[in-house]
Amino acid sequence: MKQEERRQQTMRLLMETTKELVLEKGCPFVTMQDIMNRSGLSKGAIFHYVKSKDEIFVRLLDERLEETNARFLHEIEQGRLTFEEPMQVIRESIVAYGEAHDATNKVLMYLLGKEDAPVVAAGLKRYYERSVALSRLWIETGQRHGRIPETIDAESTAELFVLLTFGLRVRASIPDAKAVVSGHDLASFIADKLHPR
Repeated sequence: MKQEERRQQTMRLLMETTKELVLEKGCPFVTMQDIMNRSGLSKGAIFHYVKSKDEIFVRLLDERLEETNARFLHEIEQGRLTFEEPMQVIRESIVAYGEAHDATNKVLMYLLGKEDAPVVAAGLKRYYERSVALSRLWIETGQRHGRIPETIDAESTAELFVLLTFGLRVRASIPDAKAVVSGHDLASFIADKLHPR
């Protein structure tokens, strides 16, 4: 197996294992020993790629965002230039963010409580900026293909949508919070703003 394939396989196992443990135990209670025991990876194998549990958590956030982007771009590359197919990818991501049991929501809330740690602060900043940049890219892609009106300011609209989804994620993390607006509702709101009928 080539080194890059081995790295990808190790990181995939590390991410999947950590997500499972987050859902089972909660972020504060997941230890590096838990990750080693569950994944079968040695301490050396893990520390070759990451330096701490918090770094793994930051990578979980990044991975989720990049997966959504890859799926969106795949829809575009397949020649699906209508509004609905690429928007469906975004819609699914937004709906998942509204779920209390979403591992990345738990990770985000945990990391927001540790923003004074330099690795966490840098990771959160990068994650937020990347979220806005990708949202802007998705809007601009829709505009280039004539599916989203040029009158929409991609920069401010992207930031607004990221802020709204962060709010959805916070609410999903509050036990028994009354939810009048669902993830589906937010996704429909965003779709309507981008593609008025």
